[in-house]
Amino acid sequence: MFAEFKKFVMRGNVLDLAVAVIIGGAFGGIITSLVNDIIMPPIGMLLGRINFKDLFINLSGTPYASLADAQKAGAATINYGNFINTIINFLIIALVIFLIVRAFNKMKKPEAPAAPTTKDCPYCQTAIPIKATRCPNCTSQL
Repeated sequence: MFAEFKKFVMRGNVLDLAVAVIIGGAFGGIITSLVNDIIMPPIGMLLGRINFKDLFINLSGTPYASLADAQKAGAATINYGNFINTIINFLIIALVIFLIVRAFNKMKKPEAPAAPTTKDCPYCQTAIPIKATRCPNCTSQL
């Protein structure tokens, strides 16, 4: 069983997937920092000094000054500001992946079309092998 597991783990696809997951996790952290620390502050400033992390709906009925205060008190909240940040994270990651796939597809050489294996008989228009010298359908000499 150990040998079979070792063979499974050492296959190229499994190792490639493991590397992709690790790099993807690190990339996700970079994108989260980009959104939270660089993109959202200027957007918040443009929208009247709004901190998106503090946008929430309090469901408990007791007023709280900030999301941190509401969470400290254990109040039920809908944190739509965090949701907006997560949506922006997703859109940036999706854009970057799209650009990477697009660049990869441009680098691939287009496959040459396969050589034809048949031709049409000039008399009856039936598809016949390229090397044929007589049409099997109308028996014309080619």
